[in-house]
Amino acid sequence: MNLSRDLNFPEGYVLPVNKPLGWTSSDVVRKMRIILRHLGYKKIKVGHAGTLDPLATGVLLICIGRATKQAEALQAEKKEYLATIAFGATTPSYDMEHPVNETFPYQHITREAVEKALAEMIGEQLQVPPLYSAKQIDGVRAYEHARKGNDIELPRTLVNIYDMRLESMGQTGAETVSRVKTGALKYEGAEPEVISVDELPTATIRISCSKGTYIRSIARDLGEKLGSGGFLTSLTRTRSGNFSLEECYFLEDVEKILLSVKQI
Repeated sequence: MNLSRDLNFPEGYVLPVNKPLGWTSSDVVRKMRIILRHLGYKKIKVGHAGTLDPLATGVLLICIGRATKQAEALQAEKKEYLATIAFGATTPSYDMEHPVNETFPYQHITREAVEKALAEMIGEQLQVPPLYSAKQIDGVRAYEHARKGNDIELPRTLVNIYDMRLESMGQTGAETVSRVKTGALKYEGAEPEVISVDELPTATIRISCSKGTYIRSIARDLGEKLGSGGFLTSLTRTRSGNFSLEECYFLEDVEKILLSVKQI
C-alpha cells in the first residue's frame, strides 16, 4: 500500500491508521475528512471499521469513498489486541478513564493463576459490556446513563474469545500509570495525567477475539476470576482482519504524504 500512488479515493481506499492515544475513532474520521478536503475531495464519504476507545491505540481502518461499503464486512473480521491489566483494584469504566473506586487483595495472584484463568475464559460466551460504553438503552448511550448515575443493566452480548496468551507479568508504578481524559490528546499531542496508585501486579496479554468484544470487560472478568479486581492500564489493537499494526500510518505522516503529493 503506497499513499503516494494509490490516490483514486472515490473508487475506494482502506487506510490503516495507528489511532493516537486520547482520540476517539470519530476524531480520526473528522481529521481524514479535513485532509481530503485540502486535496480537493469536498463531498467524499469517510468512515471507520471498528471503534477503538479513546484510551486505546493501534489499528483503525479508515474507509474512504466506495470502500465505506466494505466497513461492515471489515468490522466483522477477527481482531487482535495487546492489553495490560492491573490487578487489585477496579474503576467504574474498567480502564484509566476514571480513578480507582475499590481495592482488593492481590498478593495471591501468580503467573500460574493468570495462565489458568485465561485458559478457562477462551471460547464463545455471553459478555456484559461496560456501563461506560456506546451501547444504547432505549435510544440513549450507556455512558450517558452512567454519567447521570442511572441504575441500568446492560444485556449480555455473544462474543468469541479465540485465544489469550500471557506475554509478561509486571507491576504498576506512578511513573508508568497515566490517565487521559476523553479528547485530552489532540493532533498536536499533550502529556497524559499521571495518577498515583499503589504498585499493583499487572499482566500483559495478547487477545484474539470476535467483533464486539470489550477488552475492558475481559479485564473486569479476569480480575473477578482471580478473586481480585482488574482494570486496563493500556490497550493496543495489533491486528484487524488482514491489517497489522506494522502496516499502519500515523496521522501526521498521512497528512504530510498526501499534501506533499498534491504539491507535485
